[in-house]
Amino acid sequence: MRDCEIARFAPMSPLQQAKLWLMDLAGLPRDALHIYVGLFVFLAAAALTKRPLGSRLPILSVLLVALAGELWDVIDTWNAGVRVRWWWNWHDVWNTLFWPGVLFLLARYTRVLRR
Repeated sequence: MRDCEIARFAPMSPLQQAKLWLMDLAGLPRDALHIYVGLFVFLAAAALTKRPLGSRLPILSVLLVALAGELWDVIDTWNAGVRVRWWWNWHDVWNTLFWPGVLFLLARYTRVLRR
């Protein structure tokens, strides 16, 4: 379910409000927001843990954040009494994981991101 559809049916959760605020602030569509969040979480997890990009921890952090966000979206959708559209949720997870996944694979299996 898209954020604007949830807003039509029920009060928005803090997550939905935060996503709309970020979209307005950055001037980004929701798909782009997922891409930026995925990259931010991936790079932040690597930097904060001082692990290389080819380590499993950064990519697993992105996966955890993406799944948690989509679970929250599904709960908000159910609470709004609207049918869950699983394809949209999968699409969001895919958008969040794609570029961090590419960087992870490049760092792990090639010399592209090595010093």
